[in-house]
Amino acid sequence: MIKAYPIVLTPTQTGYVVTVSDLDINTQGKDIAEAIYMARDAIGLWGITEQDDGRKIPEPSSIEPERQSNELVTWVDIDFDKYRKANDMTTMRINVSVPKYLKVLGDEAGVNFSQELQERLKEKLIQN
Repeated sequence: MIKAYPIVLTPTQTGYVVTVSDLDINTQGKDIAEAIYMARDAIGLWGITEQDDGRKIPEPSSIEPERQSNELVTWVDIDFDKYRKANDMTTMRINVSVPKYLKVLGDEAGVNFSQELQERLKEKLIQN
């Protein structure tokens, strides 16, 4: 799901403060490029947290927010699905059953069952 949110960049002595008024969040960067990068990261993190908590991500405004004469307005795009794949490394404990002989052989060989399962699931489920 790709969306583009308007942001306001306010210059400061150390860079820019970024306001994402649609989501009521702020971040900052030392220059315009970093400020936009940080805005995309803040929007992505905020969005997947909302999804994890069972809330819907609001639609972005279709008009530019008001700004002061020294402020810049731009739009930041974010693909929430790609952001989650790249950044959500939260682990969850699950129980998995395997035949006893595989458990014994795996233990003898020093196999990390969790790592092996993750690698096989990534191969099977994630298309690059």
